[in-house]
Amino acid sequence: MKWEHALKDYQLYLKIERGLSKNSLDNYSRDIRKLIAYLEVHNISISPIDISAETIQDFVYEAAKSINARSQARLISGLRSFFSYLVFEDYRDSNPLELIESPKIGRKLPDTLEEYEIDQLIAAIDLSKPEGERNRAILETLYGCGLRVSELTNLKLSDLFFDEGFIKVSGKGNKERFVPIVPSTQKYINIYVIEVRSHLNIQSGFEDTLFLNRRGKQLTRAMIFTIVKQLAEKIGLKKSISPHTFRHSFATHLLQNDADLRSIQLMLGHESITTTEIYVHLDKSYLTEVINKYHPRK
Repeated sequence: MKWEHALKDYQLYLKIERGLSKNSLDNYSRDIRKLIAYLEVHNISISPIDISAETIQDFVYEAAKSINARSQARLISGLRSFFSYLVFEDYRDSNPLELIESPKIGRKLPDTLEEYEIDQLIAAIDLSKPEGERNRAILETLYGCGLRVSELTNLKLSDLFFDEGFIKVSGKGNKERFVPIVPSTQKYINIYVIEVRSHLNIQSGFEDTLFLNRRGKQLTRAMIFTIVKQLAEKIGLKKSISPHTFRHSFATHLLQNDADLRSIQLMLGHESITTTEIYVHLDKSYLTEVINKYHPRK
């Protein structure tokens, strides 16, 4: 079996069987391609079926010289997943990554914005330009609904159920969830749709896409990052932020205002509650309040 053949089969498995997004497919594929490139540079001719744990260990050691512990762990995880697939399909008897340990890394706490910082970012939007109303609606939706950037760019007009107070979101693995949307966020989306979007020359295939660029096509992830970065620079914000920062802030502020973790988990679309629990670690004051409120020895 050749590497490219094995990689294509693996990509098909990830897409069809596990329902992963294109971004996830690219990330998993990148790990395998790094190993393939290493073998080519060192003139090592060996198939994915026959490659040994020692060869992979040498590759990991070399890669570790130029990447941090978190990236090393990600690389090892990606390779382990690939070889687990080969074992599952009976191409191999064992996974050569079984005895290769990932470096110990601490859980990275996400950056968040204070409420006044979010207000400052939104206030900095130039509403005299048509894209201003769109950008305000985008930031209000990111923060008001806690969406991932890919979920925002894929949002459809047909996903808006304003009368019921919800939007339908297609998350990781094409899993759908309904997220509450407050009246103020609805208002800004409606302003954009009625006053700006309705005047665009919408390209074929994007008639139902909510947020569009000036050419009438779906916005890219990179464009959302650019919008956020430029606004941060405009107000002189010292924090390093991205569209995901609004999602983190959404969860943190809900927790600070006594929302329960299970509800936050459902709104964020986390499969496991342990992923949502990072926000408890982020907001240390929450833990103090729990002790003071519920522990018998106050």
